[in-house]
Amino acid sequence: MNEALKQKLNKLPASPGVYFHKNEQGEIIYVGKAGVLKNRVRHYFQKSKKDLKTESLVNEIYDTDWITVDSEMDALFLESEMIKRYKPKWNILLRDDKTVSYVRISMNDEVPYVSFTRTPLDDKAVYVGPFYGKSSVEKAVRILRKIFPYYTKPYSGKKTLDTDLGLTPGIEIGLSTPKDYKRNLRRLIRYLEGDKENLLVELEKTMRKEAEKGNYELAGETKKQLFGLKELNRKIVFSDKEFLDISSDQALSQLRELLNLERPPRRIEGYDISHQSGENAVGSMVVFINGASARSEYRKFKIRTSKNDDLKSMREVISRRLKHKEWDFPDLIVLDGGETQVNAILPLVNPLGIPVVGRDKSGDHSKSAKVKIYVPEKGLTLLSSSSHIARLIARIDEESHRFAVTYHSLLKRKNMLK
Repeated sequence: MNEALKQKLNKLPASPGVYFHKNEQGEIIYVGKAGVLKNRVRHYFQKSKKDLKTESLVNEIYDTDWITVDSEMDALFLESEMIKRYKPKWNILLRDDKTVSYVRISMNDEVPYVSFTRTPLDDKAVYVGPFYGKSSVEKAVRILRKIFPYYTKPYSGKKTLDTDLGLTPGIEIGLSTPKDYKRNLRRLIRYLEGDKENLLVELEKTMRKEAEKGNYELAGETKKQLFGLKELNRKIVFSDKEFLDISSDQALSQLRELLNLERPPRRIEGYDISHQSGENAVGSMVVFINGASARSEYRKFKIRTSKNDDLKSMREVISRRLKHKEWDFPDLIVLDGGETQVNAILPLVNPLGIPVVGRDKSGDHSKSAKVKIYVPEKGLTLLSSSSHIARLIARIDEESHRFAVTYHSLLKRKNMLK
């Protein structure tokens, strides 16, 4: 351990957080989470017996940074996002695939159940994840089961101990119906995907509405969920990283400097177009809040006009998006494309003061290739593939591409079945 790192580790806080180990070149080589940063990070440098892989990682560590959060669960979800963004080599080398977990909910079943898996399938179930730390995710979802009771196995219709404990919706004893159960599962999914603020507002409205109509049983159930989630909010926050000091995210701070923004961009939206020779043309909008993906804010668009013209399609998507005043406007837009694509939408966003950049993917496609972004008035900017900005822009662009292709493929399958 070098002297500078030794001094830095003395400042580690005794709070939950995510830490970033870096090599001598400043590249992030490992991302981890901790309930107590001071204890976890210092453990790497203690003279205890380590396996060969961990010893090799420690030998590469030249510097360490960290971000503090409010709880261990917050650290779990932030770690997951940062691993997706930076793809650190030692997370891949050290990771036990058994620790990567998705929450699976079989919404296509008449009576769905909730389970965990390492491998999502194309089986029309809902998958939320991936998360790194299987036991932590399972613990969080078990806590939520007290608010949104669910089945953990295919429905048998038989009463169990979980029924008596109030951990199932009680369809087997007539306490609920499959329709009501699915409604509550959709609320659970929304909470897991980070839409908790809108969900709380909706629950409060539903509670009052049902009480006014005299549906006191449903109003009471909704009140229980509402108060349960409010209490839970003091312990666990999913996906929505509003509690973070975003100045700690170096990518956001560097974006502020590069684009001469007043503050780091809190809400970034990424856009892409997908089609096959003009068929099943779609546009995607993905949202990153404080540097982390906010899946509940994602939106998709069927292209209505020029389905084989990507520029016109992008203008249509941005134009339609900007009409939704109920959605928060972005602090930055990231497009899949370069100067031509950016210039195509500038007339739409300039009057609103929304900055835009484009990721130009022409030319070198090797892993070490520089990331090229087009910035109006500055032109093409080349970034090291390992830089913080490059990692964030690439993560947003790749997510918008994935979301667009997924929607395009869905429409294609539906049209083939007509």
